[in-house]
Formats: sequence, C-alpha cells, structure tokens
Amino acid sequence: MHLHDVWFVLIAVLWTGYFFLEGFDFGVGILTKLLARDRAERRVLINTIGPVWDGNEVWLLTAGGATFAAFPEWYATLFSGFYLPLLIILVCLIVRGVAFEYRAKQPGERWQRNWEHAVFWTSLIPAVLWGVAFANIVRGVKIDANKEYVGGFFDLLNGYALLGGLVTLTLFTFHGAVFVSLKTVGPIRERARTLATVAGLIAAAAAAVFLVWTQVHSGDRWSLVALIVAVAALAAAIGANLAGREGWSFAFSGVAIAAAMAMLFLALFPNVMPSSLNAGWSLTVSNASATPYTLRIMTWCAGIATPLVLLYQGWTYWVFRKRIGTQHLAEGAH
Repeated sequence: MHLHDVWFVLIAVLWTGYFFLEGFDFGVGILTKLLARDRAERRVLINTIGPVWDGNEVWLLTAGGATFAAFPEWYATLFSGFYLPLLIILVCLIVRGVAFEYRAKQPGERWQRNWEHAVFWTSLIPAVLWGVAFANIVRGVKIDANKEYVGGFFDLLNGYALLGGLVTLTLFTFHGAVFVSLKTVGPIRERARTLATVAGLIAAAAAAVFLVWTQVHSGDRWSLVALIVAVAALAAAIGANLAGREGWSFAFSGVAIAAAMAMLFLALFPNVMPSSLNAGWSLTVSNASATPYTLRIMTWCAGIATPLVLLYQGWTYWVFRKRIGTQHLAEGAH
C-alpha cells in the first residue's frame, strides 16, 4: 500500500468521525423545532451539545486540511466545482455557532426566537447538502481533461444526490434524537425516543434504497459487506431504541453512519472524484495526490497529533456525561 492509499483511508476516517459527531449535532439542532415544546426545553436541547459542538467541527477542518495537503488536485476541483453548496454550508456553520452563543445574551422572546430559527435552519441545510455533495462525488461529475469541473449547480441536483441528501437528513435526525434520549431526563427523553423510532424507520427506508443504488452503480464485494453492516446496524439501533437501551441505540446508529461512509469510500476507490464525461479524466488517489515527501511529513504529524486530539475530546465527553432536564436549568434561564 502506498502513502496516497493510506491518506485516502485517513481522510475517509476523518469524514466518518465528522459525520458521526456533527451528525447528532445537526440532529439536535433540527429537533429544537420538532421535539421541544417551549423555550426551556429548547435550552435543554442546546445544552446537550453546548460543551462539544465546536470540538466536533474540528473534524471538518481537519478533513478539509488533510484533503488540501494530501490531494491538492482533488481539493481544487472539489472546492471550485462545488463552490456554491460548500459556501452555503460554511455560512450555515458560521451563523449556527453565533446562534448558539447569542441566543441567551438577551431575555427578549423575539431575540431568542430568531436565533432558534437560525439554529434549526443552519442545522437542517448542511445536513441535506452534505449528503448531496458526497452522493455526487461517488456518482461522478462533469470533469474535463484539465481536471476542472465544467458542470453547473443544477447538475448536482440529480435524483441520486437528492436521495443522498434525504438519507443524511433523516439519519442525522435519528442520530440526534437517540443522543437526546441518552442525555436528558423526563418527558423530553420519552418524546425523543418516540421521535427517534419514526425518524429511524424513514432513514432506514431511504438508506436502503440509496446504498443499494450505490452498490449497483459502483460497488464491489467489500462495499457490499459495508452495506450489510450499515443496514444491520441501523436496524439494531431502532430495535435498541424501542427496547429503551439508549446507549446501545446510539452506538449502533454510529456504526451505521460509519459503515455507510465506509461503503461510499470503498465504492469510490481508487478514484477520489470520478468524471462522468470520460473515465480517463477521473481524479484518482495517484494522479491527484501530493508528493511522497509531503505525505511522509503529514504522516509523522498526524501520528503525533491525532492521539492527543482523541484523548482530549474523549475527556470532554466524559466530563459532560450527565443527563440534564428542565429542572437543571438556572432559575430564570430560557
């Protein structure tokens, strides 16, 4: 295995970690409108991810930075071709972070309601667009002989990609609902479990169609194994949620997300961005990668820094592991 193959795997791991962690973040943001019944419950939902949401986004920065350094051709074509959807995602993430911090700065109902609207929409829109983006990467886009994207924005809004957006939206909502049921007490916990069942069934149906479509289009025997694991894990997550085993449900939903991402990257390899115009114009792990020297330096840096980041983030989750409810809010908090 060459270093560019290793870095393809590492980037897949980084994106998987981002979708696993930011996935329930997005789900909780969406649930502020679907689950919470008053301002206090919305505060509880936001507080469940308050200590960790910004740390979860580090995975996105790392994945983007690793792509830029390890596969500069992939980064250039991806970010220029997908400029508008990626810009929308970036704006949403900025506004979302501001909304979390500014919501409680003033007690006025209108002020807080507007920021709550922002939390909802800036969670929902990226949840859809990430699925659309990755579906297009796997499906293939219009790349010419100069490794440049020559399609338009609406070329990205095809049936397969839109189904991918539905999968990430429903899967993240299910993941977030399970997380809420794991982190809260009282009526909000029970409603989260009920909503998780509904979201999980919709996600399972959409994911099954999408993953089978992917397998037929570009899969192999390894991606088939990942498909089976993803579907089985999602079914187990729904079953554990029905049984009230919230910890197991969250673990299985995480496995489902990881297996689904593994399938997409397995179906993609050895390409990193296929061309729908001519297979010979596709970007691959070899023709899109940086120099071997750059990859060696990156490998040493990643080997030192990654364990430290994982230890710190794991410690953060351990410190803030307790359940919360409206009774835990400070008096007068909204």
